[in-house]
Amino acid sequence: AESVSEITNRTDPVDAKEELLDECESIWKQMEECQSKITLLGTETLLPPDAKMSLLMLQWKALTADCHQWQARSPEVISTNPDVLLELGKEELQKVKNDLEMLLSIVQSKNKQLDEDLKREEQWYEEQKQTLDTFRKLEEDADTQAEQPSTKREIDELKNKILKLKAYKKELVSALGEFLDEHFPHPEKVEKTKKKNSSAEPDVELITLKEILELLINKSMSTPHEPYITIDKSFWPPYIELLLRYGIAMRHPEDASRMRLQAFHK
Repeated sequence: AESVSEITNRTDPVDAKEELLDECESIWKQMEECQSKITLLGTETLLPPDAKMSLLMLQWKALTADCHQWQARSPEVISTNPDVLLELGKEELQKVKNDLEMLLSIVQSKNKQLDEDLKREEQWYEEQKQTLDTFRKLEEDADTQAEQPSTKREIDELKNKILKLKAYKKELVSALGEFLDEHFPHPEKVEKTKKKNSSAEPDVELITLKEILELLINKSMSTPHEPYITIDKSFWPPYIELLLRYGIAMRHPEDASRMRLQAFHK
């Protein structure tokens, strides 16, 4: 038996293709002849209805027999030449190879897209996992601190310090009030002492130095961004001068009728 390589070396592939084309042309000529016969049959003289019906039945039977005959036949090979069959096989294999390469490219592209989606999903999962671990750690730390007796003791100590500071503040305020009442009495008493013979009453009621300091402190605490108060006729001028001279208060740089408490805490 001859091998495929021997047949290939013996015959030129170009000659095999030419032979195949010749066979195709021969088959095509046969088809044209059949087509011409069918066309001539269509131009025959019209027959009477009964004869025409009988002729059609005969043609139908003939076509049915041909159909069964063609169905029973095995497919014939176009050419028996091994070289022709080899070339046809090569062409078919090349087509199959091209189709498979295209399919491989599509599959690789799809796999690449799936890999990218998988990486994004894994990254999102890691981020969610880290967030969950952080929340769990914070919860555990909070539970641990709540369970630790030392934390409770620190909170109790802080509360005691706050209470002590409030008590100390109350003592300081009380002592300051007593000191001011003793050494800085109400301005009307001082005015009456200076003017014993005068029976004229002041136009407005003057306030004490203690009350002036309370106004300055409250204003400084409530609105630290605007700590100035307006000096009106109820402020006794000597007390205002005392506060300004000793640096306890200071005037507004643009408005002499307003003053504020000195920022000792800064």
